[in-house]
Amino acid sequence: MEAYQRKQQDILKELSSDAGKGLSAEDARRRLEEHGPNEISSSKRISPLMILLHQFKSPVVYLLLLAMGLSLFFQEWLDAIAIAVVILLNAVIGFVMEFQAERSMEALQKMTSQSARVLRDGKVQEIPSADIVSGDIMLLEAGDMVQADGRILESTDLQSDESALTGESLPVDKLPGELEAGTQLAERTNMVYKGTFIRNGNGKILCTATGMETELGHIAHMVAGARKSATPLEKKLESFSKRLIGITVGIVVLIFGAGLLNKEPVLEMLKTSIALAVAAIPEGLPVVATLALARGMIRMARQNVIVKKLSAVETLGATTVICTDKTGTLTENRMEVTDALLPAVEWHQKEEAPDEESFRCLQRVAILCNNASLDGDKGIGDPIEVSLLNFSAATGADVAQIREKFHKLKEAPFNSDTRVMGTLHKGEEKYLVSAKGAIENLLDICSHSLHDGSPRELAEEERGKWMQETEKLAASGLKTLGYAYRELDSETNQFMENLVFLGITGFMDPPREGIQEAIGECRQAGIRVIMLTGDHPATAAHIAHQLGISKDEKDVVTGKDLTPESDSWAERAVFARVSPKQKLDLVNALQDDHQVVAMTGDGVNDAPALKKADIGIAMGIRGTQVSQEVADMVLKDDAFESIVMAVRQGRVIFTNIRRFIVFLLSCNLSELLVIGLVATAGLPFQLAAIQILFINLITDVFPAMALGFTEGDETVMQRKPLDPRRPIISKKAWGVIWFYSAVIGASALGAAFTAEHFREGDIDVHAANNVLFYTLILSQLLHALNMKEGKEKFLGGPVMRNPYVIGAMVLSAGVTLLCLFIPPVKEALRLEMMPQLDWLLVGGFSLAGMLVIRLGSAIFGGRD
Repeated sequence: MEAYQRKQQDILKELSSDAGKGLSAEDARRRLEEHGPNEISSSKRISPLMILLHQFKSPVVYLLLLAMGLSLFFQEWLDAIAIAVVILLNAVIGFVMEFQAERSMEALQKMTSQSARVLRDGKVQEIPSADIVSGDIMLLEAGDMVQADGRILESTDLQSDESALTGESLPVDKLPGELEAGTQLAERTNMVYKGTFIRNGNGKILCTATGMETELGHIAHMVAGARKSATPLEKKLESFSKRLIGITVGIVVLIFGAGLLNKEPVLEMLKTSIALAVAAIPEGLPVVATLALARGMIRMARQNVIVKKLSAVETLGATTVICTDKTGTLTENRMEVTDALLPAVEWHQKEEAPDEESFRCLQRVAILCNNASLDGDKGIGDPIEVSLLNFSAATGADVAQIREKFHKLKEAPFNSDTRVMGTLHKGEEKYLVSAKGAIENLLDICSHSLHDGSPRELAEEERGKWMQETEKLAASGLKTLGYAYRELDSETNQFMENLVFLGITGFMDPPREGIQEAIGECRQAGIRVIMLTGDHPATAAHIAHQLGISKDEKDVVTGKDLTPESDSWAERAVFARVSPKQKLDLVNALQDDHQVVAMTGDGVNDAPALKKADIGIAMGIRGTQVSQEVADMVLKDDAFESIVMAVRQGRVIFTNIRRFIVFLLSCNLSELLVIGLVATAGLPFQLAAIQILFINLITDVFPAMALGFTEGDETVMQRKPLDPRRPIISKKAWGVIWFYSAVIGASALGAAFTAEHFREGDIDVHAANNVLFYTLILSQLLHALNMKEGKEKFLGGPVMRNPYVIGAMVLSAGVTLLCLFIPPVKEALRLEMMPQLDWLLVGGFSLAGMLVIRLGSAIFGGRD
């Protein structure tokens, strides 16, 4: 039997505690030694060493390490050094970006030491929260953070804000007493929980659980057990790398075998095999991918988004489902009056205040029967009462003047029995009673209602009408309150009777500004938005319908109706009264359906699902430390619109990654074809391994990096998300890549063959080698302009508008020409000055290859 079900005396006896004296100091010390401190085990910080080692966990890096190992074995020192530089450059860039993100998170989280007031040996003592033990009597009041789970023994107007734990947007009234078995966490009104916040009143609490045994601790257990899935990019790059290894090994074995059949020396064929391996592996891929992700990471940081892991930048671009909390994420986490219904008039939000006596009377009651206050734009007190002051001020009432005019004499506080609050005030001539509360209870003490400025007897038919109006507002997801007043000639203690009913108001937690547009953009991008909240089903359904998350206000499922076998997981868009476990189950169900899931949230109750999701997005302002620790990204401004910005950036990055992978593969495979054909045909102008590595570094790094900086076009958020099961390079794209490679290879071989055989004088193998070298470089540089995606235009498209691409082409060409004037480099690359005719061959064949590729793309379509 759980603590909320037990009788007070039974649970006090079980915990050997005294409600009047608390525990003895000795007993508390013993229990602390036995059960440990009242602390939640948090995730360990990632050490700098682990961040560095993580940079080497990539299949492409493994390929490069293998190639470096082969180069060292055959004493190809320059090749090995060049590959090592590429690997280290990639690791340094990734380390710097992820290390900075970790430090940003530490700055964002405010680590403060908490204390608590408890009864020990019959005296009130203030102790560190870690020293609280089960059986302690905790004393709580407005403004306190609850430091342990506890059963309420005594309370006065006690209210707890449990939004971080349950998702319930309104403070919950807390009272002593027992509850039935099976009562949901959000409805356990006789308990308070660690990590929640006391908004009003005070209470005496018996501590029933500490540390990892609290509800917060149970969530921490789920967080620890939620295994993080590899990101879509990591999965696709791994699959791509395996395929690339297969292709490389197959071609190397084939050419090695052909060379042996042609009776070529084994050592020469082994060296050729190294050259083939170096040619096939895109050395620039890890560096360029890391830089593209790092640039996206920096751009997001400038727009208040902290990304803790590089690969998370791309994951948002592949997102198919966003699961979002309601309170504080879609809404403001504050109450607002949206409707006022009176016998004579109606008022709705954003309308002018009616010039009518009953409305002015309702404003006056809302101000006087109210213990909150306004301090500039900030309200102090119960959220409902603060919203009433804001409503009255916004509709023309002078709060300070009315309170000064009517001096408060007495108050009948709200309690669970009457469910009505009343106050007695002295006016200039008469005494005024102001009352507010639950409609059914308030109507019981009303005898009249106000019509046309004068009271009229309240008939049963009218009472029924007001109950129907209340039910309509409640069905729309609004919290309701009724209002009444009475004028008296003299002061009395019996002032809460024969009141005059004024009307009712409806309250809601308003949507955050810009949310509706952000959700609309997600829908346009083919991203499904699901609301998960611990709030009331009617409230959740109304907000979801208002924001366009669901089309039907009845499209809501409560946590108690969900089972693991339920098909509601896949069909519904709104889930109310859901537990942390059910949020985690939903993420699992969506991932089993091959969805890429982004989970947003700010509460402790969101943490397990945040960790399990493909990308967890925590709020930086309202977010709890637990949610921020497990998330992949943190929104420093708590703006849902920042998610849309991040999705767009992620899509652009993914497109660019695919763009430069196609570019790198087609360039490298063209070298593979050239080397293979030259070796099998026994042609004399073979490329050396150092030349191939130079070509790769010149064409792989600068142009590919520039392609990674290409901006997206206006259609990037109008496309459907890519199927997460689809490889980063589709079968059709592989076919196009082989076409690109064949054309580039044919252009280079054609130029080299022409330079060897069709020139004056003797055949010059060395000149043919140089023409082959330069034609491959120029053909690959020009090929960067072919890297359009989808329906992008060739002229005027994102690639042609990218100044970095043109700059990279000019820089790469300049570096290549500069090598002719540096003797050690010229000698290492086996280069020499070429006559004008050879340069014309290089330019002519390179341009011809580009035109053939453009013509083929126009005839047969793109690679999508």
